[in-house]
Amino acid sequence: MPKGVCLQGRIYHLRRRVPDALRTVIGRSELWRSLRADSVQIALRRVHFAAAEIEAELEVARAAIGLVANPYASRSSNRPSAESALSILVEKVAERLTVNVPVAEQAPAAAPKAKTLGEVYDLYTADPRHTWCERTRIAYRTTRNWVMEFFGEEIAINEIAREQARGFVQLLTQVPRHADRKFPGLTIVQAVEAAKQRPDTGVISIANVNAYLNKFSGVLNWAVEEGYLDKSPAKGLRLPDPIKKRDKRRPFSIEQLRRIFSSPLYTGCVDDVYGYAKVGDARPRRARFWIPLIALFSGMRMNEICQLKVGDIRILDGVQCFVVIEDGDKRVKTAASERAIPIHQELIRIGFLAFVDEQRAAGQADLFHELSPGPHGYRSTNFSKWFSRFLVNIGASEPLTCFHSFRHCFRDALRESRADREVSLALGGWTSSGGASGIDGIYGSGFRPVVLRQVVDQIGYAKLCLAHLTLRSCG
Repeated sequence: MPKGVCLQGRIYHLRRRVPDALRTVIGRSELWRSLRADSVQIALRRVHFAAAEIEAELEVARAAIGLVANPYASRSSNRPSAESALSILVEKVAERLTVNVPVAEQAPAAAPKAKTLGEVYDLYTADPRHTWCERTRIAYRTTRNWVMEFFGEEIAINEIAREQARGFVQLLTQVPRHADRKFPGLTIVQAVEAAKQRPDTGVISIANVNAYLNKFSGVLNWAVEEGYLDKSPAKGLRLPDPIKKRDKRRPFSIEQLRRIFSSPLYTGCVDDVYGYAKVGDARPRRARFWIPLIALFSGMRMNEICQLKVGDIRILDGVQCFVVIEDGDKRVKTAASERAIPIHQELIRIGFLAFVDEQRAAGQADLFHELSPGPHGYRSTNFSKWFSRFLVNIGASEPLTCFHSFRHCFRDALRESRADREVSLALGGWTSSGGASGIDGIYGSGFRPVVLRQVVDQIGYAKLCLAHLTLRSCG
């Protein structure tokens, strides 16, 4: 390859050092030209013309400060224009190229037309390397709609300026919370304007702003890799989040846990549909009863519990376990989420295995078959809404706490039991440095369920009494 030709991403570029005497005039130490080619053969044909453009720019700079310019770049004037310098240099280069070169290669190949933002977005989402879950696809569709409203679908991808990208970030910081519900039928720009007339309307968090920005940046970074763009105009625009990650959610306090597990749903209610917060004689044991308990003693995510199949309760290595795995209509958050979690002895005492046997005997495939999937296929959608109402109705709702707080309680309980960090990561489905997940134990690697059970059974909540939930105390 000629000197100065280099590969950036998948596209060849020509790089030329600017002489020291010309850097003040040009304002850079190097000049770059994209050869718009990902093959060596095409790059070799185009490099001469890119070199001619760069040399023309350097000759104009020389003439501008009174230095002697290349005679080919000047016919009668000591200060040639960029156009005349470029045309003469191109002519000289073309003369050399016409010797023993086929007719089809005598003229430079026309630069490909820049793709529009809409075209790039469609190519990006169609890339088979993207294996997104439905929630991620929805987030990308939402981001795409907002991006197109702001920039326009027909704008060339390489015409998006840095300031425009900053403007988009500024728009995101003004997007009202639940804009689709509060301002149905409006574009995002219209929703932002409408929200300004309603001072009580809050805006999305900085974390959400960055989440949408990351998805837009992902498209631009992909465009750079594919050669549609030289540099992403959104690079480095992520906003600093003033709220520390540990302050976004908190574990339930012991008092909140007491309120939850001593509420009528757990001590005697009218029913578990509408009368779950009213004292009664019924003691139903279905999804609403079991899911919070499972979360407290396993650290599983809400949807991981809601989508459990009866067959996901298995004996592994002689240990009764929850098996979290992506299969059929079941989804997991990350690869590390696939794991095996021994069933805590407290759940067994309360009667969980007896409940599983009842569902198996009844021929049920879904452990919590009364939970219907939401509009996007997640069984946790409706349960999440119910649990938020449940906390309010029993007086257990506190700022920064929600169902996910059970997961924080579990992590704190692991810390208090002095559990090994790698074991804790395997139990919670958190990504570990080795990249392995607890489910590997089924296939002969990772932590064996016997080892995990020793850790799980050490977990406890000393000031929380659940004796009233055991099968014997329930009569």
